[in-house]
Amino acid sequence: MFHDKTLDRLNRMLDDGIAGRFSESDYDESKISRLESKWKHYLVQSSLSKKNLDRERENIKGMISDISHQTKTPMTNIRMYSELLKEHLQEKSDRTGAGLAEEIIRQTEKLDFLIQCLTKLSRLESGTVNVFPKNNSLFDLLNDAVGSIKPKSENKKISVTFSVEKSVSACFDMKWTKEALGNILDNAVKYSPEGSRITVEVKNYEMYAEVIVRDEGRGIPEDEIPKIFGRFYRGTDVRDEEGVGIGLFLAREIIKRENGYIKVNSVVGEGSAFSVFLKK
Repeated sequence: MFHDKTLDRLNRMLDDGIAGRFSESDYDESKISRLESKWKHYLVQSSLSKKNLDRERENIKGMISDISHQTKTPMTNIRMYSELLKEHLQEKSDRTGAGLAEEIIRQTEKLDFLIQCLTKLSRLESGTVNVFPKNNSLFDLLNDAVGSIKPKSENKKISVTFSVEKSVSACFDMKWTKEALGNILDNAVKYSPEGSRITVEVKNYEMYAEVIVRDEGRGIPEDEIPKIFGRFYRGTDVRDEEGVGIGLFLAREIIKRENGYIKVNSVVGEGSAFSVFLKK
């Protein structure tokens, strides 16, 4: 009987700890056994650790928000003044100066993109932003993601088409999955020649929906495929291209948090196919 009562108390203490409602004052050490006392000490420390972790997470969240907010104004001002400088130099027929101003604008946009990516990545990795998968339309996802890269694809005269039945759905977070798919599509446009095609199609399986992005770009060497999802990784033949090497890393992290995964098939000189598997 004594052992049963002790086990019941230990079980209640553990349940309270798991549920996050453990309170040291609920357990009088003078009335419990040595084992229960040790168990109480462990749960008190665990509870304090959780509170410290939650506090640290809130601090990180605040810091990331501050960095994101504080960089917006100077970045906007640099871009605005660069545009004014470019116009002024063009009016004076200073092509060299206008070209330098154009380069400042380009580098500013690149830095702004990097800050945005790092902010999103920091929020994901620190757990300050959660991905909430739910049943969503794949047609809506593809329509939004393809639309997001339309200006870039039209600038290179690249045809981007997608096909999916409107009834097909999967379990994913619309906002973050659009970000992931948009990063894959952006890479496809970036590394594809002018006048080529990019197609997006969906294959519907029992457990997963597969979203396939195919391009006619330069392709990826086989030995580099395992590396392309690394943070800041740039392939040896694309280092002169615009980019920071974080888009695919971010895409994989997002899809992984939705219990999905990404596969890649590629042939150098023929193109690549990125398959995003979303849980049904």
